[in-house]
Amino acid sequence: MAACTLLCSLSRRVPIISINWSRGGAVSSALGAQSKRCGCYYSTSKHGSSKFYSDPAEAIKDIPNGATILVGGFGLCGIPEYLIAALLKTGIHGITAVSNNAGVGDFGLGLLLQTKQIKRMISSYVGENDEFERQYLTGELEVELVPQGTLAERIRAGGAGIPAFFTPTGYGTLIQEGGAPIKYNKDGSIAISSQAKEVREFGGRNFVMEQAIRGDFALVKAWKADRAGNIIFRKTARNFNQPMCKAAKITIVEVEEIVDIGAFAPEDVHIPSIYAHRIIKGETYEKRIERLTVHKAKDSKAKPKKEADILRERIIRRAALEFEDGMYANLGIGMPMLASNFIKPNITVHLQSENGVLGLGPYPQKDEVDPDLINAGKETVSVLPGASFFSSDESFAMIRGGHVNLTMLGAMQVSKYGDLANWMIPGKMVKGMGGAMDLVSSEGTKVVVTMEHSAKGGEHKILEKCNLPLTGKQCVDRIITEKGVFDVDKNKGLTLIEIAEGLTVDDIKKSTGTGFTVLPNLKKMEQISD
Repeated sequence: MAACTLLCSLSRRVPIISINWSRGGAVSSALGAQSKRCGCYYSTSKHGSSKFYSDPAEAIKDIPNGATILVGGFGLCGIPEYLIAALLKTGIHGITAVSNNAGVGDFGLGLLLQTKQIKRMISSYVGENDEFERQYLTGELEVELVPQGTLAERIRAGGAGIPAFFTPTGYGTLIQEGGAPIKYNKDGSIAISSQAKEVREFGGRNFVMEQAIRGDFALVKAWKADRAGNIIFRKTARNFNQPMCKAAKITIVEVEEIVDIGAFAPEDVHIPSIYAHRIIKGETYEKRIERLTVHKAKDSKAKPKKEADILRERIIRRAALEFEDGMYANLGIGMPMLASNFIKPNITVHLQSENGVLGLGPYPQKDEVDPDLINAGKETVSVLPGASFFSSDESFAMIRGGHVNLTMLGAMQVSKYGDLANWMIPGKMVKGMGGAMDLVSSEGTKVVVTMEHSAKGGEHKILEKCNLPLTGKQCVDRIITEKGVFDVDKNKGLTLIEIAEGLTVDDIKKSTGTGFTVLPNLKKMEQISD
């Protein structure tokens, strides 16, 4: 009876000290059985507050016009297909959508852009969604571009009750200084621009204050929910879904499977039931793949390489020499990622991808493609033994915290003192900064830029001062082009340390838009061998 006494006392808030514990040794083992015999059910994990729905339209029916809605996913991976489709049918408008990106033209949030239901996007990446870019540049859509890691952390802070925080990301750029276009007029002038943000110095470095994001609703995609409302995700489909679960007044989760309590262990739960207010189960999922990429066997009759291909391979083979045994590296889209094909077989490099994976492997075989496993370029990938998956906010904690040794990425422009520009041409082209601003903001990470030495028409890309909006200020450590390799000193500027075969220093000077010094023992540009 001690167990029943305890349970009933707790329900009446009787002080535990007043209970007779003379037979306390039997209490623990008797609690479950005794509570059933006496009709006292006090389990705090039986069902919680999660409510299950069979119809996604019913789950979202109270979302009003003008709501701020957090929408999970990265590219098309882990997007809540059924909830977006239901939202499309409601016709609600004036939405502020918070999402890393907006899908593609005919899938994901791109569908809500087509119907003009979204008034403002808060995103890090426009990407290849032409309609997103068109609406933004013609003034039909307000767009607040936010560095990807800052976006993840603003959402995480919103769910944790933290109103603001300081980050090194974006210092010295439009993100901090203000003036980034949020909305254009039809004539191309700026109707709404971003405001300047507070800056404080900590430990001799400048940090930008960012405010938390909290939504009215969150639409989240997960793999499984148990009947208590606990949630687990699958592979890289976790991404922004996990922090968004916690950062809204009402979180609506769609899952592929609902399982009985106990089907997965408590320690395997990614999101406890306290955050999942409504749950629906989707029947079948399209899980469209944005960039299907598979392993290609070497062609014994390979086509002759064009000159442009030869020059790009020169950059890639030199970039591969930056890898060191045991290092953690994040590689951008294009040449940086291709450099991983030339990692020496006698070293181990742990590749991190900002969408939430550590231990990237090669492209998969055709029969191994998994739409829940992509890299930051939205390409299908595989992972190596010992790999791990995590959420976007966790990923950028690794990046900002200096745990990644090497970041390699492309550029539109680099200045003499290491300023980097690679995310927009105002009024003409905007892809968004994605994770680049965060990747170059860590004090403990080496930043290597791989790019062609000159733009089309011979326009300089290495300049005294960048004339495009900056991604980072004095952040680049090394520049690798088809013509040579420069080291960057934040105070002294550029030093040419390697030169491509067949070129002279005068050749480099003619194609470079700023002065530089030359290493006394200038070497020929190195190349990794097959």
